[in-house]
Amino acid sequence: MEWPNHTGAWREWRKAMSGERMHHGWMLAGKSGLGKRDFALAAARELVAEEGVPQPQGSHPDILTLTHLPKDDKEEKKRDEGKPYQTKRNISVAQIRDMQRRLNTRPTLGARRAIIIDPADDMEPSASNALLKSLEEPPQGTFFILSTHRPSRLLPTIRSRCRLLRFPILSDGDLGRMLDERGASASPDARAAAIKAAEGSFGAALRFVEQDMGPLAGMIGQLLSQPDSTFQGRGDLTRAIGPRPDRARIQSVLELAQALVAERAREASSSAHRARLIEAHGQLVTLAGQAPTYNFDNGLLAMEIGTLLSSASAGSEQANV
Repeated sequence: MEWPNHTGAWREWRKAMSGERMHHGWMLAGKSGLGKRDFALAAARELVAEEGVPQPQGSHPDILTLTHLPKDDKEEKKRDEGKPYQTKRNISVAQIRDMQRRLNTRPTLGARRAIIIDPADDMEPSASNALLKSLEEPPQGTFFILSTHRPSRLLPTIRSRCRLLRFPILSDGDLGRMLDERGASASPDARAAAIKAAEGSFGAALRFVEQDMGPLAGMIGQLLSQPDSTFQGRGDLTRAIGPRPDRARIQSVLELAQALVAERAREASSSAHRARLIEAHGQLVTLAGQAPTYNFDNGLLAMEIGTLLSSASAGSEQANV
């Protein structure tokens, strides 16, 4: 898939590659769903390729990607069978240590090796500290590409050792065309709602369409419009999210809620109402950051999302209902 928001990043990357000395650490920064992983893989291939050396079409021996591993042996089997599988919550220090052991050997096909960490935000603290040692003294010919949705979660010492590439959000027109390319089908209203709520993220727009988030958007809008004194709206939202929602669905609901709350905050005419919306948005952002790593009960989490939305409604006079 072609990413129209990658033009500037490619220009900077290729300019650096043509220079005398390529920086050894790169940080790809931008919100989730902007194609940073695709860029990292393609850029790594350009980096390790050498004239006259045949390059494999599939996995490359000189490109190592560190990401979330399967949750357990059962999920690992699903992955190996090409089925959807659940992942662990973090990138562990053991993964970083295994990568560092590989750095003791020479690259297989050429003189360069690329290490992709995606998303670097999700490294355990001990993994971040271990990675820092490699960034401080990188082996010759080794380059690190860190994809991050929230750069502030990375150690300042890691950020300072990486050159930054920023990835801008996509236009609504680009999102529409990319949904067409993926064959993502939805009613015109649901499609328009998904594009609006995605706020420039193709990944979010695709998830909203695939998970049929249109009805949920309506329920969130209702909770933001008036207090839910009888808890009916929160109950409806919890049931619509599902009795046993997986991590991906919870994250999609949180992304959708954040986008709709942010939209209401921009449109709010009352400063008090805007303040409640901003507070609710901050709490939703915190929940989104915690959800992948905390052992929340997803049913209770769904109710908490509804409570935050209701507390920020136009008719609410309190921070909590």
